[in-house]
Amino acid sequence: MKPAYKHLVAATALALLGLTAAAQAPQPAVVAPGPAPALQGQHPMMQHHLERRQQRVAQRQERLKQILQITPAQEGAWSTWIASRQAGKPLQRGQRAELARLTTPERIDRMRALRAARAAEADRRGEATKTFYAALTPAQQKAFDALQAERGFGRGAGHRGHHRG
Repeated sequence: MKPAYKHLVAATALALLGLTAAAQAPQPAVVAPGPAPALQGQHPMMQHHLERRQQRVAQRQERLKQILQITPAQEGAWSTWIASRQAGKPLQRGQRAELARLTTPERIDRMRALRAARAAEADRRGEATKTFYAALTPAQQKAFDALQAERGFGRGAGHRGHHRG
């Protein structure tokens, strides 16, 4: 495998697998053009940035689908898994302001609740990945495993190398 191709495969896997999930219902793998409802009303530059990010994610998803050679019989498992990988909702300005108004003990309790919710979401994504993996052929599983090994365990797309000494 050529080094440049390895980087493309690794980048595809990083971007796709580093996403957090927000929905379980199957959704199309390709993001529809135009701003998502959550993006409307945001600053134009932020909206542009998020739209470009959605386009890159859709391209990476398609590339992974090609690498794994997903069959028509596997489309349902693929769609369900992709839906489980969709980005979650970040902390909004109103929520930040709400946290700032809390007392320290209240803030600690709120942060514990947020951590527990994130852990539950990570568990749900893990189970979705196991279900998808079980639907793959042994050759596809081998390719998926190789992509995961290149990605590195526990590091998302935006964190490659940031926590090394």
